[in-house]
Amino acid sequence: MKEKVEITFLGAAGTVTGSKFLLSHAGTTILIDCGLFQGMKELRLMNWEPLPTDVHKIDAVLLTHGHLDHVGYLPRLHQQGFNGLIYGTGPTLAIAEIILEDSAKIQEEEASRANRDGYTKHDPALPFYSVEQAKQTIGLFREVPLDRWQSVGPHIQYRMMYNGHILGSAYIELQIKGKIFIFSGDVGRPNDPLLYDPKKPVEADYLFVESTYGDREHPKDDFEEVMGELIEQTLADRGVLVVPSFAVERLQALMFLLWTGQRGSKIPYIPIYVDSPMGNRVLEVFSRFLDWHKLSDKEFRHMFDHAHVITSYEQTWEVINKKGPKIVIAGSGMVTGGRVLTYLQQLIDDPSTRVLLVGYQAEGTRGRHLKEGTDSLKIYGKQVPVRAEIHAIDSLSAHGDQSDLLAWMSAISNPPEAVYLIHGEPQAQKVFAKKIEEQFGWPVHIPQLYETIRISV
Repeated sequence: MKEKVEITFLGAAGTVTGSKFLLSHAGTTILIDCGLFQGMKELRLMNWEPLPTDVHKIDAVLLTHGHLDHVGYLPRLHQQGFNGLIYGTGPTLAIAEIILEDSAKIQEEEASRANRDGYTKHDPALPFYSVEQAKQTIGLFREVPLDRWQSVGPHIQYRMMYNGHILGSAYIELQIKGKIFIFSGDVGRPNDPLLYDPKKPVEADYLFVESTYGDREHPKDDFEEVMGELIEQTLADRGVLVVPSFAVERLQALMFLLWTGQRGSKIPYIPIYVDSPMGNRVLEVFSRFLDWHKLSDKEFRHMFDHAHVITSYEQTWEVINKKGPKIVIAGSGMVTGGRVLTYLQQLIDDPSTRVLLVGYQAEGTRGRHLKEGTDSLKIYGKQVPVRAEIHAIDSLSAHGDQSDLLAWMSAISNPPEAVYLIHGEPQAQKVFAKKIEEQFGWPVHIPQLYETIRISV
């Protein structure tokens, strides 16, 4: 008699954030990723709702990587009754620990500021979770190696395979009753400056693949040319070039590219300030897991020493008040929080300021508003006029574009019985679905949020 595998899409369905995929079979239930919704207010409000499932029955969580939209809901899951273990690669768990603690700290600080300054409808405003709650969740972390089959329950095996998106990132291959289920996580790009190329799956009966850039190709921007021009303009104006950056991989890639560009005289010299407490901790993870990236320990140290790394909020204000041209790289990448808000609050109304957006900007985020040409930005409850020049470069994206994703799928030797598009906005998914059907002839389904599918095995 055929048994059923049930999969419910609890996030990243019709949207890029909130990755959560609940899989149940023969009495075992696992959650693949456990991320926060980000961007639009209606999405963010959904974070406050309990998951529409019996959380006590979840046996384990498998993490593809450590980004907030893949791990940020874990403390809430624990509060709702999950007491199983959380599995990921060594770098993924190290990064998830940093991100959860940093996220909790920011939430506590923002709740405190909102209560103090009175820009909240809640009495009192509360953090989504506390630092202590994050630490309790981190106690459930367990490391698993790459490429080795692991068991979760009597009927499910899985292994994690390098996929190059960020340090520690992996796609998850599950084997259930002889059927192969692939969850892509976020797929990286070939020829990344820091990371190795993603491994490609060779077999998949059911493929769950991200579609963030499924409708487009990344432009072939020349980073050194674009950055060189912006630096020359910043030097001429004696202004500030602010680069909001994701703390994981993007910040390190920027440091590497600026170091090599200035070392080779392809980019003009300008002081570089890196202001991201979370990014600083991630730099330590890079130094611990040298086998996961291309840099030698010596190269890593030279890159680190090339920039001024800010270690306190007091230094943040010293950098803001310091006269003369400079680059400031600060979290967060979509301008949703972090130190970059302090810089933009003080500098974005100055025409000599330039802002360079270097990654995906989810719908509803401040980064997306800037990219779309907004004339003001709400920061800490107040509207700040935008007089700075806004620039964007997409060639540094850590997500594969349409061609990269198709190439990643091309090594699959058997036609999957179904492909499910996740982690994408509707337009990108619609275009990507058509492309997959045209190129491979595979059936594609675009799931809705909270939809459940049942697969016979």
